[in-house]
Amino acid sequence: MLTKIKNLASLYLQLGPRWSAFRAVYAFRLRTGLIRLQMPMGEWGDYKRLLAERSDERPSRHAVEARQLPENIPWDKQQAIAEADRILNGEIKYFAHEFIKTGFPPNWHMDYVTLSASEGSLLPQSETLRSAQSNMNRHWSQISDDSSTDIKFIWEPNRFAFIYTLVRAYVATHDEKYPEAFWALVEDWAQHNPPNAGPNWMDGQEIALRLMAWTFGYFQFSNSPSSTPNRKAKFILLLAAQAERIYKNIDYAISTKSNHTISEAFGLWMVGLLFPELKHAEKYLTLGKRLLEQSATEQIFSDGAYSMYSLNYHRFILQTYLYAIRLGELNNLQFSNSLYSSIASSLEYLSRLINPETGEMPTYGSNDGALVLPLNNCDFTDYRPLLQLGWYITKKEFLFEPGPWDEDIFWLCGESLTAKSAKKEERRKNLSELRVLSGESFPQGGIYLLRSSNSHALIHCTDYTSRPSHADQLHVDLWIHGHNIAIDAGTYLYSGQPPWRNGLARTSVHNTVTVDNKDQMTMVSRFTWTNWSKGKVLQHNEKLWQGEHDGYKPVTHKRTVMSLEGDRWLVIDDLFAKEPHRYALHWLLNDFPFEQKDNSALLSVDGTKYKVQVGIAEGNSKFSLVRADPNSTRGWRSRYYAHKEPAISLMLEANQSQIVFWTFFGFEDDAVEVVGNELKINSKPISLVE
Repeated sequence: MLTKIKNLASLYLQLGPRWSAFRAVYAFRLRTGLIRLQMPMGEWGDYKRLLAERSDERPSRHAVEARQLPENIPWDKQQAIAEADRILNGEIKYFAHEFIKTGFPPNWHMDYVTLSASEGSLLPQSETLRSAQSNMNRHWSQISDDSSTDIKFIWEPNRFAFIYTLVRAYVATHDEKYPEAFWALVEDWAQHNPPNAGPNWMDGQEIALRLMAWTFGYFQFSNSPSSTPNRKAKFILLLAAQAERIYKNIDYAISTKSNHTISEAFGLWMVGLLFPELKHAEKYLTLGKRLLEQSATEQIFSDGAYSMYSLNYHRFILQTYLYAIRLGELNNLQFSNSLYSSIASSLEYLSRLINPETGEMPTYGSNDGALVLPLNNCDFTDYRPLLQLGWYITKKEFLFEPGPWDEDIFWLCGESLTAKSAKKEERRKNLSELRVLSGESFPQGGIYLLRSSNSHALIHCTDYTSRPSHADQLHVDLWIHGHNIAIDAGTYLYSGQPPWRNGLARTSVHNTVTVDNKDQMTMVSRFTWTNWSKGKVLQHNEKLWQGEHDGYKPVTHKRTVMSLEGDRWLVIDDLFAKEPHRYALHWLLNDFPFEQKDNSALLSVDGTKYKVQVGIAEGNSKFSLVRADPNSTRGWRSRYYAHKEPAISLMLEANQSQIVFWTFFGFEDDAVEVVGNELKINSKPISLVE
């Protein structure tokens, strides 16, 4: 009970009295059923009251227009056609990565991920079907989003991200089967998801993303014979009911101070902008714009980083904002210069983290598979489409040479602009101009970079001003010769059987030190941490970064990251307490072929063997190396949501009151030994104590 009181007090102090009061009132509305009275279940026809009496008096609006593919496009249109045909054959891509058999149309309440995993076992299949049927006719407020299986498995196809693929295939082929499929899927969804009934009405963000996809398809298919006046009229009704659901519960999204606020605000703004025939269009438009402007100021830090401490969520909100900016420009309803500045700052920030050869970013914070504007053939891990689009919209320049990542510009900005990109008529900035060999700091976002000639380290450290995503203070990612040697585990699942209930958010899987098997903060729910640890940077220059955090009071933890000659790296962890504690240094390494030698691992990559060696300055320690432990989260990584793959977990443990760990990253022939208080690397001494 005392612990619970302390956690509640911590939440109150960190999130404030307004948040606490709102959540208390919201919980009351849920438990008493008041929210069901405010947003009752019903029929689609009940929402005819939301249509304006005279739509001919409403202003005309412009959406992203239907396109004609230019010649010599730098992407493969056949890939979109092949994926669209898989959709028509009953396969949907989940989390922008893996196709799963769902049937056409799918059962919109079914967890096909669990069903697919349980193939051959009748019990899990029957349980999945029974769960789907039991929730179909319940009010959304009576359904839990936290169970042994992940609600995102149900929500994912209901986002309708596959509509973008159908549009891309239609423009490439002019085959009427694609708009017909669009209408068949929308109509089937409406038949099986009446207003406010079932899990697909639970979350305003899910509704907003669905409306985003629906409206994109609606305008792209508007001239198809399949888009009959009767279908269009019904579509407006479906749109109106879902926009009203967002509007009536928007205060909850606002209370989260997260991407939910931005996505739901965008949903209202977009509907209000593009469908002036709705009675409340102006109200949606005004409120949505105000929240989008406000959220850009509040959630995007001055250093360009994002307040959710997640690069995937950062892409999520930037795709949303870039789409909003473009729609605003098409309708002469531009956003403020301040919003443009925030978006440009974010793009500059991400440009310093991207690998320009692959488009990959470090995995930082929550990674839930969200890709809200899938308009290209690039992999989910490729951020070049985002940066190429953002660079053009904010700077009227191109960051990368022509490639598949140009397709987003084609869809949002038009054929002529893509043609310019393909002809290289615009001077592209060299990414090297955006980087410097000296240290790069993004203190609000908690990211610090050290660069050497052919390697670099990325370090997490911040004094949180908003809700943390992962308990990962002083975590280090390391790249040598373009290879990500020391990696972040990612997310895998938010809900699931232990230990996978957001298990990769914990300190133990990150590249840092744990004390007494504890996290650096207290996890009170899947997404909520209390007793936020405070990180502090002590030094940062060309060759050295040093910082500390207070997550293990009274134990102090200070980490020093040093760039050595020839793309070698040394990390020193200094922990001090008056009483003995169990200290565990952990490194998660990429799943390269490896050999274990004493307290080291030799990773074989493209003919080079990289050495990762650990030790302590004084005392006894226990070394272990694990790959893909079947009974724990140890030795796993996840680059795509709901998909995990093996990694190499290296750990050194000791029981002492104070300890100095050291970790060396180098090459096979490097000689490393401890002599007194010094570490000798190829005979060159480095002090382990200050």
